[in-house]
Amino acid sequence: MESIPKTKQWWKEAVVYQIYPRSFKDSNGDGIGDLRGIIEKLDYLQELGVDVVWLSPVYQSPNDDNGYDISDYQDIMDEFGTLSDWDELLREMHARGMKLVMDLVVNHTSDEHHWFIESRKSKDNPYRDYYIWRPGKDGKEPNNWQSFFSGSAWQYDEATGEYYLHLFSKKQPDLNWENEKVREEIFNMMTWWLDRGIDGFRMDVINLLSKVEGLPDAPVTNPNDRYQWGGQYFVNGSKLMDYLREMKEKVLSKYDIMTVGETPMVTTDDAIQFTNEQDGVMNMLFQFEHMDVDSKPGSHLGKWDIQPWKLTDLKKIMSKWQVELHGKGWNSLYLENHDQPRSVSRFGDDKTYRVESAKMLATWLHMMQGTPYIYQGQEIGMTNVAFPSIEYYRDVETINLWNDVVVNKGYDPDQILKAIHYRGRDNARTPMQWDATEHAGFTTGTPWIHVNPNYRDINVEQALKDENSVFHYYKKLIRLRKEHPIIVYGSYELLLEDDEQIYAYLRKFNDEQLLVVTNFSSDQPTFTLPSHVTFTEKQLLISNYAVDENEPIETIVLKPYEARVYKLK
Repeated sequence: MESIPKTKQWWKEAVVYQIYPRSFKDSNGDGIGDLRGIIEKLDYLQELGVDVVWLSPVYQSPNDDNGYDISDYQDIMDEFGTLSDWDELLREMHARGMKLVMDLVVNHTSDEHHWFIESRKSKDNPYRDYYIWRPGKDGKEPNNWQSFFSGSAWQYDEATGEYYLHLFSKKQPDLNWENEKVREEIFNMMTWWLDRGIDGFRMDVINLLSKVEGLPDAPVTNPNDRYQWGGQYFVNGSKLMDYLREMKEKVLSKYDIMTVGETPMVTTDDAIQFTNEQDGVMNMLFQFEHMDVDSKPGSHLGKWDIQPWKLTDLKKIMSKWQVELHGKGWNSLYLENHDQPRSVSRFGDDKTYRVESAKMLATWLHMMQGTPYIYQGQEIGMTNVAFPSIEYYRDVETINLWNDVVVNKGYDPDQILKAIHYRGRDNARTPMQWDATEHAGFTTGTPWIHVNPNYRDINVEQALKDENSVFHYYKKLIRLRKEHPIIVYGSYELLLEDDEQIYAYLRKFNDEQLLVVTNFSSDQPTFTLPSHVTFTEKQLLISNYAVDENEPIETIVLKPYEARVYKLK
């Protein structure tokens, strides 16, 4: 059997907590979360037991895409505070033994960044080539690419009569990574932050940096739309690895840090190339395959065309990543973040069995191999929000979708609103629910986005008092990870592959086994232990219902959304 690998790493053993600053805690009553608000709540994170905090962008930004449109990489957004507040945050985190990972957004900047302001002045400006500019074609855009946020990926600029590329919002022009000066500027900026003491980077859409030469038209897959999906021309482009190797050589390799790349549309082979320990370029990736399990394949509405998901499909996806990366790369484990809806509403039951299913999902995820990520509020079982109309929403992706398909194309507004309730990014962006007072204790002012009305029933204050809360369960899961190397380093084997209700798997390490049994339904299915799993001793490590330790495990009638983890010898 396996012993502790030579490559024991702190980031493999860590648990990460993601903070979305705008929605976490407001310290000054302007309705917007800020750095001082985060400082106020560090003891709470320490109590939870997390090791690393990933902070969504706090840089200077006009805030078109909630901070992912950066106008100055070396300053802090006024609404969030100052650089000295940030320095204090870092000191206070380090004093509590927590590390800080910053969001690195370098596929694009804001159109208000001084590079872009210069770039658009004239065709011969020294900064022109920092971005991707092209003349129009036949009185239209340079090509037919569609942006991630609906509509064209090109924006016409009158000053020079050319178009610039923006794969996201028109206020997020793409940087030209082919330009050596751009790369040098970015590497210097990264070094500046690392020298200030940060512990790593989460790299936003990092596999989009390399665009294909000539930027050809995308094949027409949706004949009803002027713009087409062109991912094959900018996802995992031919120069991507060269750029990332240069980044590693010039910056990353000089520090003991954690790096995670956000990489849409990657395969396990890509992931091994990115994350292997011989010549990989980062520690782990965020892949999205499991996040598409409920999207209709090939639909022109993309993620907004929702289909019921099947547990067997989820098993296939998760198991593939678990098995294929074992010993070759490293997984990141997540079910929600600032771009994804709340997991208990999506994969559990946020009404009848909210607490049980939130605990079940946490067990299922945290017992796999990889570094687990908890998104703010997930640890108390926060849920999706169903706002009554589009006016309540703040997310640029959601608003652009509405304008594109409801206003311009006449889709049924109720159908689209239903999709937004299920999948919209604002589900994760409603303010953190601290207590039952007005605005959930998030602010004394008017919050920038409405609080989820269920805050009186679901909040931190209540969760801390109740020893059976989702919070205390997460705390225990995090502690178990510290105590049992098998959870971090063991291999993975799927059991009961075809079962549509039970997700069970086995982890193995040295002479130990870990049996994880979870029920993804409100029924009471019977779990039968496969005959090849043998043991002489068993220990119940955690369960989300009261369980008799001595109960035999060969056959278990599971309660709705039940989860159990046994250590077997």
